[in-house]
Amino acid sequence: MTTQTDHIDISRLISRFFRALDERKFEGDWARSYFTDDVRTVTPIGSSDGIEAMEDTKEALGRYARTQHIASDVLVDAEPVPGRAGASWNALMTHVHHDATLQQRGKDANPLFTVGGYYEAELRRTGQGWRISRMSVRAVWTTGEPPVLPPEIQQSPAA
Repeated sequence: MTTQTDHIDISRLISRFFRALDERKFEGDWARSYFTDDVRTVTPIGSSDGIEAMEDTKEALGRYARTQHIASDVLVDAEPVPGRAGASWNALMTHVHHDATLQQRGKDANPLFTVGGYYEAELRRTGQGWRISRMSVRAVWTTGEPPVLPPEIQQSPAA
């Protein structure tokens, strides 16, 4: 059973993760502050397994000059197994294109690519606190154009 304290701790974990993305705080073992070693993530451009795959986050965010990720309406549900929980939240993800991207697209290019959607996650309580073991993001709507993706991602079936 999750408690009010668990809900607060999980909500803070989500907020700290989004803040780390926007501040590009990827020092050392940054991903272990948020995820279990066997984490599985599913995004609109594909899925990945394991903590090492979280290093791709740096590359993905590097496609933008800046980002702002906002989480709201975090719902935490107890799992039938002690030390486990589910969570979901709404997200507004704003991405600011690099000047080079805007120059390439022309004078009327939209500087923003914005995504509204929601996340679903499974979490486990570890010796270091709650960590995300499964996470998926689903886009509900977008405005603007996404960045030009590398050829290996463009050819992916999930792209």
